[in-house]
Amino acid sequence: MYNILVCDDDKDITSALRSYLEGEGYRVFCASDGQAALELLRSETVHLVLMDIMMPRLNGLSALGKIREEYNIPVILISAKSEDADVIGGMNRGADDYITKPFNPAVLLARVRSQLRRYMDLGCHSAENEEQSVLCVGGVVLDPDRGKVEVDGREVSLTRTEFDILCLLMQHRGEVLSPDDIYRGVWHDDPYGAGSTVAVHIRHIREKIEASPAEPRYIKVVWGRGYKIDDSIGV
Repeated sequence: MYNILVCDDDKDITSALRSYLEGEGYRVFCASDGQAALELLRSETVHLVLMDIMMPRLNGLSALGKIREEYNIPVILISAKSEDADVIGGMNRGADDYITKPFNPAVLLARVRSQLRRYMDLGCHSAENEEQSVLCVGGVVLDPDRGKVEVDGREVSLTRTEFDILCLLMQHRGEVLSPDDIYRGVWHDDPYGAGSTVAVHIRHIREKIEASPAEPRYIKVVWGRGYKIDDSIGV
């Protein structure tokens, strides 16, 4: 049984989420603000967090930053349409996905299942891929087994989602992968709103591995088609 932490100050939304999740067999903990969520994380085993952005005492973005200092569990942000800029900020702080209010329960549950599958090692780090070779493109070295990335000999810290996207692109070096391809390959789910989600993660990866993110050497955009790792760079 997986444990899910729902953090939202709206009691009706919290109650609805609890009902949907418990109906799928999950154990649910609830918190009404970010501070209460952090306290629950320290006292309970949690496999995934559903986090509202606008909350009293400690908002979702601040709580997310503190979560990422200690935990690598999936975090899905819950936002209103008016909070798009905050969603981008949340993705940059390490959120794995987001869903907007009002949400479709079936879509929400699909997102939860997808993130849990990835967290339980069905992605780039899965047992099926235990013996993957180290991937190298120019100065970027990615070790799937150790979960490490180095750029020009310097280790860089990527979130789980960022690591899996970079791994996928490096495995398909020279191939153009659409946002839908990347979403299916990393999230293992149908690409609901894949374009904006993938774009935010790509931008954040560039900020970490590129000397000049505005003029990327490694991750290229092919307008109207998707992204690729440039195959003209020496190994």
